[in-house]
Amino acid sequence: MDFSSQGSIIEELICCICRQLLTEPLSLNCGHNFCQACISANESESFFGGQCRCPVCQSPYDPWNLLPNQQLTDRVKKIREANMSSHQQQRRDLCEHHGENCHLFCKEDGKAICSLCVQEQHQGHQIYSVEEVVKECQEKFQVAVDRLTQEQQEAERLEAVINEERDTWKNYMQTERERILKGFEEMRGILDREEKRELQKLDDNEVHVLDNLAVAKDQIVQQSQYMRELISDLQRHMCEASMDTLQDIINVIRRSEVWTLKKPKIVSKKLSTFRFPDLNGMLQAFNELAEAQSHWVDLTLNPFNDLSNVVVSEDHRQVTIGSDFMFRNVYPRNFSAFDVQSSQNFSSGKYYWEVDVSGKVAWILGVYSQTSNLNRNKSFGFVFTPKPNYSNAYSRFRPENGYWVVGLQNQSEYNAFENSSTTDPKILTLFIAVPPHRVGIFLDHEASTVTFFNVTNHGSLIYKFSKCHFSQTVYPYFNPWNCPVPITLCPPSS
Repeated sequence: MDFSSQGSIIEELICCICRQLLTEPLSLNCGHNFCQACISANESESFFGGQCRCPVCQSPYDPWNLLPNQQLTDRVKKIREANMSSHQQQRRDLCEHHGENCHLFCKEDGKAICSLCVQEQHQGHQIYSVEEVVKECQEKFQVAVDRLTQEQQEAERLEAVINEERDTWKNYMQTERERILKGFEEMRGILDREEKRELQKLDDNEVHVLDNLAVAKDQIVQQSQYMRELISDLQRHMCEASMDTLQDIINVIRRSEVWTLKKPKIVSKKLSTFRFPDLNGMLQAFNELAEAQSHWVDLTLNPFNDLSNVVVSEDHRQVTIGSDFMFRNVYPRNFSAFDVQSSQNFSSGKYYWEVDVSGKVAWILGVYSQTSNLNRNKSFGFVFTPKPNYSNAYSRFRPENGYWVVGLQNQSEYNAFENSSTTDPKILTLFIAVPPHRVGIFLDHEASTVTFFNVTNHGSLIYKFSKCHFSQTVYPYFNPWNCPVPITLCPPSS
């Protein structure tokens, strides 16, 4: 192929002798480039006196100083590859049977054909121009690109969701890990405190027993000394018996006759055996408290009506009996003037709250649900209609009256109030090993239970009401009773 007429080809890639693309180009000192075969033929013709001259500029050069030009070799190689590709493309555009341009497309056979092919092999087929088929393919390509783009965006969205879910689970696992570590650390703290308490109790018992034994030993030593002196007097008077010492002898005999050994009180040899704490029970109570605390709700206080003799703090978290009651000598019959409920009410779900009762000698806590024997006042909320024949102040605190409560009276008497078949209240006495300074209340509306926890004693159970019949909305209930020390709601953060 003659490249001399193709202006698109750089002149320096053309051999000045054969006017073709350079083949194994060699460079002369003057800068002109030639095919190796062409310049070799020129050397045989122009060599004279050991020198050759450039066919272009006639500059002399030494045949043995010619250098291969690798840069030109690479560039020529790329041009040859491009020409070959273009030639192959031109061949593909031509019909292999007729050599005509393939400007038509047969849908049945799915191939490009020429006009002669239509007459010979494709009569009756759906024939379209290549331009139409290309346009249709481009439209399908665009639809496919749009669909795949949406799929890619959806994949990216799902990847973001998965990453977010992964981070959420990592945070959850870390939180759970910290909660487990904290829980077992608290359990170890409980065991350490129990160990110290039991060892202190043993030390105190040891001191008590040894002190009693020391006192008993002193008593025996004193009596032994007295008996030795008495025996010595008897022996001496036996040897010296006379009329003059008769009265002394009689006195010594009387002393010996009335003397009896007084045995000291000895501590019982039956020692109390230490019983290891019920770790399973403690762990169960701890888990139950942790589960209840996961439903902690932030409550605020509200008196039942405007006639209540209580004072609620500005943040509605603390309640105290009114100052006028503190100077009153009349003992109320039912303490209804001290009724306090929360501003929140519940008709379903699980809820937990804690109350600080530190320093109080009396209180009542629990939940309240309006029943048929209570009247609703539209202006003041709930108003009680106390029965005139209440036998004592506890008569109305029963589930049948809408109360599920426990209480403290006389500083150390803990009670739960259940229904009874008579008009007298059924008061259950509760044994509480560690007096609670903080009480947790858990309401499970679906399970119809109200549970009271002694948070001070690691969440031990105080009492649990089961099968509660909540007729209507349930309100957390508080009563400071006749103790001037306030009741305080604990915030969830505590």
